[in-house]
Amino acid sequence: MNRYKQCMTLTAAAAVLVPLTVACGSEKGDSVAVSVQQPVTGIDWRVDSLTVGGTTRHAPAAARLRIDEDGKAAGNLGCNHFSARATVHGDRITIGDLRTTRMACDRERMDFERALARALTTGTLVAKADAAKLTLTDGDGDRVHLSRGAPE
Repeated sequence: MNRYKQCMTLTAAAAVLVPLTVACGSEKGDSVAVSVQQPVTGIDWRVDSLTVGGTTRHAPAAARLRIDEDGKAAGNLGCNHFSARATVHGDRITIGDLRTTRMACDRERMDFERALARALTTGTLVAKADAAKLTLTDGDGDRVHLSRGAPE
């Protein structure tokens, strides 16, 4: 084989092997991780806290959220149970008007409940999920922090 053909053969082989080597990484774990958006539907989420206007408030233990694939959202705002329609498009979530029970709780829980209801329903939320955590951010930058939790 002449030198030109050898060079072309080696170049073609390198073109095939280099992407495979990069994709496979090495045994030392120096490959690049690929971020995949975790699903948010069909999971019982515990509300951990709510950040509004730069102030973070811890959620009452009862605060929960579940969004199902069939477009239904339900949970607990901290005192009262709620249900609503929900639309999920990729990392964008819109929750419609909430239908809630009408129980009265202490002032702190009711204040948290009103703030959470407002954050969930003021417009489209951007979801960011990783491992067992989920953050929903509204257009004003307010955030609902959640983690995977057992249903009530």
